[in-house]
Amino acid sequence: MILTVTGNPALDVSYRVAELRPGQTHRVRTVHERAGGKGLNVSRVLHERGVPTLALGPVGGILGDSLRADLAEAGVPHELLPVAAPTRMTIAVLDDDAGATLFTEPGGPLSEVDWGRLLAVVDRHLDEASVLVCSGSLPPGAPVDGYAQLVERARRVGVPAVVDTSGPALLAAAAAGADVVKPNLDELREAVGSDDPAALAEVGAGAVVVSLGVDGVRAHTPEGAFTARPPHRVPGNPTGAGDAAVAALAHTHGLPWAERLRAAVAWSAAAVAAPLAGSLDADVLAEVVDLVEVSGP
Repeated sequence: MILTVTGNPALDVSYRVAELRPGQTHRVRTVHERAGGKGLNVSRVLHERGVPTLALGPVGGILGDSLRADLAEAGVPHELLPVAAPTRMTIAVLDDDAGATLFTEPGGPLSEVDWGRLLAVVDRHLDEASVLVCSGSLPPGAPVDGYAQLVERARRVGVPAVVDTSGPALLAAAAAGADVVKPNLDELREAVGSDDPAALAEVGAGAVVVSLGVDGVRAHTPEGAFTARPPHRVPGNPTGAGDAAVAALAHTHGLPWAERLRAAVAWSAAAVAAPLAGSLDADVLAEVVDLVEVSGP
């Protein structure tokens, strides 16, 4: 069972418009709402692929109730902790030409007491987990080393940890010995001032997988340095593509790194083709999975 922790869940709302024009009124063609936040997207992808998972995270207010209802309707196993801080909203405006424009709220402040309660929930499930995934931003009020604390807990019971976050939280998780960290290129540069994944591995991470968008991934692993690229550009919505890659990395733990990276790029491409974050386009996945180009040792 892959255990996911989303420190700052959100209700994801997607609007599709013909053209995004700042300062103008827009007629929205379609509206979609779904429980979001990076870790919830990871669990949703895993559940869709038939991989056992359990999604954890703090939620509050009316939107918190909406997240629970949506996950229950989708059948995604979850245990969302009720907290005082209201759950945030993220809005993606999808333009036929320009792609996705994102608006992300910061989230309500999480108290020290509620963070401690969340740690207790994670502790209760770690013994049954095969992999721990910590994804997304940490909410205001949470400790900067919040995900690092979870990595340390996982290491004590022999559970590998995959972390997808940024800034000081990324550095702290790497220093705590996360088995895999997955920044994008901008997040890597912000953290270590370098484009080289090895620079973040030197902080303490077991492996570093860097998202390069349409160009795939670059990785520094115990087996050496790799790059993996999709066979062609897949049109669609890139929101959630990185979460699909994290889901693949967690699911393939223990396999050779070339296979793990091939899966990460294929799942990511299939997520771009899907209409909403947290889903894969099965036809695209079947098309590209054997065509991903992996180079390395």
